[in-house]
Amino acid sequence: MEAGRRKRASEVKAEGLMRGACAVLAAAAALLVGLDTETETVLLIRKKATVRDVHALWVLAIAAGAAAGYHLLHLLRCLYLNRCSADNNPCRNSRALAWAWLLLDKGCAYLTFAVTVAAAQACLIALDGAHALQWNRVCNIFTRFCQQVAGSLVCGMLAAVGTAFLSGISARNLFRLYPSLSHSQRCSAK
Repeated sequence: MEAGRRKRASEVKAEGLMRGACAVLAAAAALLVGLDTETETVLLIRKKATVRDVHALWVLAIAAGAAAGYHLLHLLRCLYLNRCSADNNPCRNSRALAWAWLLLDKGCAYLTFAVTVAAAQACLIALDGAHALQWNRVCNIFTRFCQQVAGSLVCGMLAAVGTAFLSGISARNLFRLYPSLSHSQRCSAK
C-alpha cells in the first residue's frame, strides 16, 4: 500500500515537472512574439514591425499565453494532489474530472499545435515572400524581429509536443479509474 502511494506521488511530481516545463515554454513563446518589435528605415521612411502586423503571430501570442496559464493552473493542481496524497481523495478518483482534464489537455495540445503551425506558415511568407502576389521578403529588412519569431515558434512547438505528451498522461490517469476486463470477470466469477 505504501509503495503504491509513493509511486503515485512520484507520478504526480513527474507530471508537475512536465506541466511546469510546458508552462515555461508556452510563456516564453508568448513573450518572445508578443513583445517583439523592430524599427528600420526603408527608403527614408521609418517602418516598425510588430506582432500586430501578422495576425497569426498575434493569435500565437494570445494562445501561448492562455496555454501557459492553463499549465500553471494544472501545476497548482499537481502540487495540491502531491500534498494531499490520500488514496480516497475525491479529486483523484473522479471519472468526470479525469474526463474533463483529458479533454482540456487534448484541446490545449491541438490549439497550441495548430496556432504554432499557422504562425509558421505566415512566417514563411515573410521569409521567402510571395512573388505571385508581389510581396517582398520582410526578414531581410527586419532580421532581429524574424529571429525572435523563429525562437517563439520553436518554444511553441516544444510546448505543443509537451502538451500532447501530457494528454497521454491524462488518458492513462483516466483509464486507470476503469476496471480491467480480467478484473471484472474475476469479480463476476466469485
